[in-house]
Amino acid sequence: MNCKLVIFDLDGTLIDTLADLGAAVNEALRSRGLPQHTLEEYRGMVGHGVRNLVRKAMPEALRADETLLDALLEVFLRYYTDHIDVHSRPYPGVPELLAALNAAGVQVAVASNKFQAGTLKLVRRTFPDIRFAAICGGRPDLPLKPDPAGVREIWAQTGAAPAETVLVGDSGTDIATAAAAGIPSVAVTWGNRPKESLRAADRIAESVAELRGILLPE
Repeated sequence: MNCKLVIFDLDGTLIDTLADLGAAVNEALRSRGLPQHTLEEYRGMVGHGVRNLVRKAMPEALRADETLLDALLEVFLRYYTDHIDVHSRPYPGVPELLAALNAAGVQVAVASNKFQAGTLKLVRRTFPDIRFAAICGGRPDLPLKPDPAGVREIWAQTGAAPAETVLVGDSGTDIATAAAAGIPSVAVTWGNRPKESLRAADRIAESVAELRGILLPE
């Protein structure tokens, strides 16, 4: 692919964050005596922002209770922000891929549905040596993916052209975001979604080495 800007999803694409997310939601549920979930159960809940994550983890009969949701979300955010990288680690080969993109003059950016403060903290702690042209997380004034608003903001920050942009993610949400923005998508199979849910992507990478070959062809 001829790309000068690669926009990456964060959770499930660059970093395996599931254990820390699950621990934080369970802490919130525990604070109100509510049933907790396994990591595999959380795998199907993540990717749509933390408010939606906490809502999905609540007992179905309570999900319409916005007051309870707000209380649980407050506990989640406090705990998660303090424990954001206890277990979270980059997928093997990802730091090297990002460094190779930097070295080749390709801009790299992040578009995540994780709240902005958490996105910034996790990216900067995990990849201190990588130059990110933009880091765009969830904010009250910015619709979540699959709305392409975050992609457009990244273009505004980087000056990159849509025709030179690729979006890389691990979910149908990322694929739909790319489609809404009018740019190609590359789906990775090592994240939180089954491979069969990624078929709408323009390309599929089953390893970081394969992704590198797509983004930086010889």
